[in-house]
Amino acid sequence: MTPPRPLSAVTLPDTLRAAMRGGVAVLTLARPHKRNALSDDTILGIERFFTSLGPDVRAAVITADGEHFCAGLDLAEMTERNTLDAVAHSRMWHRVFEAIENGRVPVVAALRGAVVGGGLELAAAAHIRVAEESTFYALPEGMRGLFVGGGGSVRIPRLIGVARMTDMMLTGRKYNAQEGFAIGLSQYVVADGTGVDKALELAERMAGNAPQTNYAVLQALPRIAEANPRDGYLMESLMAAIASGSDDAKRRMGDFLAGRTAKVTEEPA
Repeated sequence: MTPPRPLSAVTLPDTLRAAMRGGVAVLTLARPHKRNALSDDTILGIERFFTSLGPDVRAAVITADGEHFCAGLDLAEMTERNTLDAVAHSRMWHRVFEAIENGRVPVVAALRGAVVGGGLELAAAAHIRVAEESTFYALPEGMRGLFVGGGGSVRIPRLIGVARMTDMMLTGRKYNAQEGFAIGLSQYVVADGTGVDKALELAERMAGNAPQTNYAVLQALPRIAEANPRDGYLMESLMAAIASGSDDAKRRMGDFLAGRTAKVTEEPA
């Protein structure tokens, strides 16, 4: 596997660390003594990272130091904000996580331990989630007199449905890694200690995709899924025509037809 190299193009707080591995940018939450709780400086650092990715970056991975991915909002920073300030704070989280979800490159989150509250909101903004066996999910905001503010009420029901999120928030229900996989919180479950390797493997595979296909999957697919069927079918046709009409697509299809690329098999990924 390609050794990591520092990513020096962006200035980050000491709660974050960035590196490049081939065409994959790796962002590490580096506050293990606080279970990687998300301070405002950390959130703004995440934004700087994702909005500063250069053209050499084709995919990204979010991971974390220590035993836990992220225990959510840093409650030590909770202050008595007035209503307008609280809305602005929530909208800042929205802006940052939208830079992940609606950015230029596919993003894989490598999860372990606590994926709680704002940590689950961060994970939900990624496109692919790999959970180690130690992973557990929770939304304890209801027990603390709070409500999700980082986009969770939009993204998490897309993954698991409104009823399951309601249960998590009203009762404090937790899901372990296997349960989370079964309901849609992750797409992969792997042995402890192997999540980052799996995330990098997937990110490197996505980095090798045609750029127009990655763009279509990241930008068009979510909009098609949310559209009414008539509009969805039209958007699909337009995106399919744009993608297949590119020189890159024609070259890749030519390589496939000439037997220069591997065919899909029944072997597991």
